[in-house]
Amino acid sequence: MTALDPRILEILVCPLTKTTLVYDAEAQELISKSAGLAYPIRNGVPIMLPDEARQIED
Repeated sequence: MTALDPRILEILVCPLTKTTLVYDAEAQELISKSAGLAYPIRNGVPIMLPDEARQIED
């Protein structure tokens, strides 16, 4: 598992809502609470495509 560079979190936002993301290191996902989506991180690269995101529940 590759750690995500903390500087990435400072610049990445949800492509749908333009809000900040929360890094889930265990699941290797970036969570957009406002959109209810979890964007996967594959091989250390965030996949910021809504079609690739997983719907999350509250």
